[in-house]
Amino acid sequence: MQLLSLIDFLTLNEWFVLIIFLTFIAMLFRGIPVAYALVGVSLIFIVLAIFVLDPNKTGIREYIEYDDTRISYKKMGAAAGRFFGGVIKNPVLVALPMFIFMGLMLDQSGVAQRMMRSMQVLFGALRGGLALSVMLIGIILAASTGVIGASVVLLGVMGLPAMMEQNYSKSIATGTIAASGTLGILIPPSIMLVIMSDQLSISLGDLFMGALFPGLLLGALYITFIVIYGVLRPSAMPVPENREPVTGKIIAEVALSVMPPMALILVVLGSIFFGFATPTEASGLGALGAMVLAILNRKLTYTVFRDVMRQTLNTSGYIVGIFIAANFFAYVLRLYGGDETIKHMIAGSFDNPYMIVIFILFIVFLLGFLLDWIEITLIIMPLVLPVVLGLDLAVDGFGVVDDPQIVWFAILVAVTLQTSFLTPPVGFALFYLKGVCPPGVTLGHIYKGVIPFVLLQLFGLFIVFEFPWLVTWLPAVAYAN
Repeated sequence: MQLLSLIDFLTLNEWFVLIIFLTFIAMLFRGIPVAYALVGVSLIFIVLAIFVLDPNKTGIREYIEYDDTRISYKKMGAAAGRFFGGVIKNPVLVALPMFIFMGLMLDQSGVAQRMMRSMQVLFGALRGGLALSVMLIGIILAASTGVIGASVVLLGVMGLPAMMEQNYSKSIATGTIAASGTLGILIPPSIMLVIMSDQLSISLGDLFMGALFPGLLLGALYITFIVIYGVLRPSAMPVPENREPVTGKIIAEVALSVMPPMALILVVLGSIFFGFATPTEASGLGALGAMVLAILNRKLTYTVFRDVMRQTLNTSGYIVGIFIAANFFAYVLRLYGGDETIKHMIAGSFDNPYMIVIFILFIVFLLGFLLDWIEITLIIMPLVLPVVLGLDLAVDGFGVVDDPQIVWFAILVAVTLQTSFLTPPVGFALFYLKGVCPPGVTLGHIYKGVIPFVLLQLFGLFIVFEFPWLVTWLPAVAYAN
């Protein structure tokens, strides 16, 4: 009876929307690359609509034209040109390869290695000092790179051997590195926020400024946890036997090592916050600044430049490929009534608008176990946007920020997607780290180590949910001045 009730409750279009999603998930579990799965599912259901379904019921007539003898693909060709052309001509997305280049070049500049050496000496005498060093460097790298793979691998190569030599717990060592390396997806400049800005049609500057406090909040929660954990479990983070005294020279070395990346952060984010440059222009300044740092450290060679350019091209091409495929998938989904189906299923389930937001965040959290942040951002965000726009949420934009509830919602989703990097089976940070772990460190140690940091991320999400001004206050102050 329940099954029959469900069949009666769902319309034909709603059933097809559900089947489209399940087919996409099934293709992913078969090991098909994401972009191919998105395009493949889209083409399957276009063919199904053409030869099986009644176009008047599905709305596909808007997409495909019929005549007496054959199917015309004029609109399909026009749609393909719109998807590809929209990506190429979008000025916001120009920032994407620039920020990727900046992060990769900074990774090669030797700045992080210098910071690690100096901070290890400064904090090495403290309990948990190495973990604190890794976390602080992770926060600085997050605000200057935004490339998760590079940050996690770099911190793993530099920090994990030192922690193992000092007999740190394998779980707390790997958890600290994985969590600190993923902060770059939230703390601006973030390539995820660049894509969100395009998908939600909101200001990238608003997102960058809105994400700063939540990102720093997560970093502060991580640091607090490390300090408390070191007190409660001293055996997990022992103090080194040979402690080098902290002198003015060591403090000066730390200051000198931190100044270059902080200057780069000031150039990129400061130029945006103070209105001197658009985010796209600031990304060019960041790419140039990273090259200058590499030159000053004598790290910029032809081989390094070639490798960074190649990695930038590969990463940008991967993201743009998924971007086009996801737009194609979303377009077909809309023709099957995907927008209305999602709105009906979510908005019709709860009377309280805040419960609707919590439900969407819960779905995003669950999808983070199976999908990468790119697919979630490109597919789910446009579908739930009409739902969020229709909610009556008391989010204060201080009379300055346009669409404050959309900016707040976007940052909530961004904080939620932080967990997708640390939750198996698709937690990419876990596998990046495993690739550089010394023998004896297993995936089991990494999984155990990230659990407290995932809980801290959820606690940080709760704080941002309860206090929306953490997101909207900084953009309001910047624009008001």
